[in-house]
Amino acid sequence: MIVAERKPLEEIKEMIAGYKRILIVGCGTCVTICWAGGEKEVGILSSQLRLAFGKDGNELLTSEVTIERQCEREMVEELRDKVQEVEAILSLGCGAGVQTIAEVFEETPVYPALNTKFVGMPEREGVWVETCRACGDCLLGETGGICPVVRCAKGLLNGPCGGTKRGKCEVDPEKDCAWTLIYRRLEKQGRLDLMRKYYPPRNFQAVTRPGKVEALQA
Repeated sequence: MIVAERKPLEEIKEMIAGYKRILIVGCGTCVTICWAGGEKEVGILSSQLRLAFGKDGNELLTSEVTIERQCEREMVEELRDKVQEVEAILSLGCGAGVQTIAEVFEETPVYPALNTKFVGMPEREGVWVETCRACGDCLLGETGGICPVVRCAKGLLNGPCGGTKRGKCEVDPEKDCAWTLIYRRLEKQGRLDLMRKYYPPRNFQAVTRPGKVEALQA
């Protein structure tokens, strides 16, 4: 399973600053089990954010919903009516869940309220596509819900590199350039200014291996 922990409240508050209406989405599987993003945690975060914004004299309208799995498009599609009523989405799901929501609703900014810490190995046969490196320092809110750490063959946090050609990767011409995908996603959201932002080298100490998270019940 995937284990995650919530970002600090101040960091979440800063991410959604400027929005008046947000949808907070929980996930009913992995992050519910580790007490990070289930229905209970959605309610707690929603209350904390409204209180924090209210203290600053700002009104924040929040909608709350928890779906069974954020990483499955069919279940994310159930959010469509709710998404039409908000300006941004705050996901209490793992990195794969954030990216699935961002892919389904490309014109709406999606922000991660959790840091994905590590991913457990499945115990049965299956085919899996890696979309999250579980780096422990999630920046999907700045890259249109597309992870450059894992989607870029070079793991570049500032791209694209000089080798991309016609939107394809120079390492594997069959694969799309991650930073081209990020550019196109941000363009749809009217946030191309983020392409000019400099991201410092990745903090490899954000997660130690083997990973361990001890969640304390409220």
